[in-house]
Order: sequence, then C-alpha cells, then structure tokens
Amino acid sequence: MTGTGPSSLDVGAQAPTRDFGPLTTRMFARYAGASGDFNPMHYDDTLARSAGHPSVFSQGMHSAALLATYAVDWLGAANVRRFAVRFQEQVWPGDVLTCSGEVTAIERRTDGRLVTARLTATRSNGGVAIGASADFLLPMWPYSEI
Repeated sequence: MTGTGPSSLDVGAQAPTRDFGPLTTRMFARYAGASGDFNPMHYDDTLARSAGHPSVFSQGMHSAALLATYAVDWLGAANVRRFAVRFQEQVWPGDVLTCSGEVTAIERRTDGRLVTARLTATRSNGGVAIGASADFLLPMWPYSEI
C-alpha cells in the first residue's frame, strides 16, 4: 500500500482505505487449515444453518488478520509494538471488508516515534466488524523534527 510516508505522519493522518473480498467460504476453510481453527461453523453450511445461523461465517481472527495486514502494509511489520482488536460483528460470505486507519497519537521517544493508530474493518453493509488500536515504533528519519 502506498500511504502516508512514515516521515510525514501527523496526528489525524489517514491511510488510504483497502478492500478485502468479497470473502468466500473457501477463504474461511483455508484459514481454518492455516490457523488450526477447525470449528465447522466456518466451513460447513448445513451445520451452521442447523445452529440457527444464516450461513457459515468468518473466524474472528481471520478478519483481524486482514486488518493487521492492512496496518503493517501501512506502517511496517517490523515496527509493530501492540495490536489490540475488538470483535463487533460477524463477517459472512460475500462481505467486503473495507479497512481504514488514522493516526491518533505520536509520542517522541529517544528510540523513535511511537505512533498510535485507530484501525477499522467495515462490512459491506456499513457495520463495523473489527475495531483495533495499534502502536508502531517508527525510527527517526535523518534531520527529522518529528
């Protein structure tokens, strides 16, 4: 992702949004294999419906992983110091998650700038699937005033 460059970040800076999807049952099944989360509610439609759900649904950690991918593409995987999520809505096949991020705080430190960002993964219907907050320690750039 080409977003706001790390050297020009200010409080209020926003990363360009990024869409993931439409999500599919096949994606949920593949994530089950990758993560070891073999709860059949995520890939067995008959079982999910018999339990009262309209269909299978994404693992919460799958949606969180997509939001984390967005965040590290913006501010760098090596810079992550904290990533905390709050699961808010289920994600269904056909949903497109639109991820967004905004810088909410910057703390100048001797080892760099600690950048705090608010992150959101919004479903196609406008509901928030995942809300997150993350800290990234960005190195000081040469001749930077922050």
